[in-house]
Amino acid sequence: MIRPYHSKTSRYNSFRDYFRHCSNPLKCYYMQKNIFLIASFFIGLNSLAQEEKAADILNNLITENKVVGAVGGYAVNGVIVWQAAVGYADKKKQEKFELETRTRMASIAKPMTAVAIMQLVEQGVLDLDTPIQNYIADYPKQAKTQITTRHLLSHTSGLNGYKNGREAQNQTEYPNLEAAVAIFKERELLFEPGTRYSYTTYGYTVLGLIIEKVSGDSYEAYMQKNIWDKAGMTQTGVEKFSKQMERKSNLYHKQHNGKIRVGKKNNLSNRVPGGGLYTTLGDMLKFGNAILENTLIKESTLATMREHHSLEKEANGYGFGWFLYNPKPNEGAIIGHSGEQTGASTQLVIVPSTKTIVVILSNTSGAFKDVTPATFKLMTLAKEK
Repeated sequence: MIRPYHSKTSRYNSFRDYFRHCSNPLKCYYMQKNIFLIASFFIGLNSLAQEEKAADILNNLITENKVVGAVGGYAVNGVIVWQAAVGYADKKKQEKFELETRTRMASIAKPMTAVAIMQLVEQGVLDLDTPIQNYIADYPKQAKTQITTRHLLSHTSGLNGYKNGREAQNQTEYPNLEAAVAIFKERELLFEPGTRYSYTTYGYTVLGLIIEKVSGDSYEAYMQKNIWDKAGMTQTGVEKFSKQMERKSNLYHKQHNGKIRVGKKNNLSNRVPGGGLYTTLGDMLKFGNAILENTLIKESTLATMREHHSLEKEANGYGFGWFLYNPKPNEGAIIGHSGEQTGASTQLVIVPSTKTIVVILSNTSGAFKDVTPATFKLMTLAKEK
């Protein structure tokens, strides 16, 4: 930092005043130029130190055998400040994990689906508090309170999660979201809608079907046109079980004993809107920026999504598609979402007040407890920028 210029004999309170009143313009020009060069040098040193710290945070995931491959980065005010890739996309083939490597995003899909729902709310074609039977006519009715879109967004619908390991590691191809919803829609609810909180990916599968019924497009087509294209995300889409993809990372899983093995590929067609998408670091940073720049939804809509909708009596802090990471009274000051499924541990963090987006994507499940803290460490560095 350049401090104000002071001396016992000087009439000037700052370098700016000195240069304004300088009697030798040429001499003062070179003096001013040198000062700015020195300032730039120290700013550069600070940036270099910051980048080294960020690199260490990401590298530790590899050197401490937490994941096989990962990519991480952060952007401030729409500019990518730092990004890097470490480890392997395919360890056996010694293929490096690159910035452009595609990997599963897991539950980071949920904020995207929630944003799509809120677009339809903004258009006036979807009501958050109308029973979902208004949009999915054959959805079973409950004895008392009916499930609403608000319940689904906030995980207060009473819908359960995967019934067993077979559903979590699904190998069945479901041709559409109606078939996927049929898996669980007849099951008894965990509780009356709106009375409790229980996180469930299946609730977001229903939200995807609502998007289809209201918009008239398939979920994939709607997301492509209204989310990914608008945000400039060219490397994001629905994972297809039988389709080979270029630059796609292999899947790995970290076991309870700490050993990492190749993960068995599972079919994500039973959960596409809540965790069946692939992406890249660059695309996730673009998504965060599109949120902050109000490219996808209005600022007032984002504010609504950042409110605590998961019941005040529950100690979790969840809005509409976003975890609320700050304690009260600034609960929605930091938002984001984590994700974990076979072959992926991921974290997205957004700080609206500083227009900061931080992302880590890895190709290793079982590493959630390592990836999430690393992402928040990067967030701390980004705040120092």
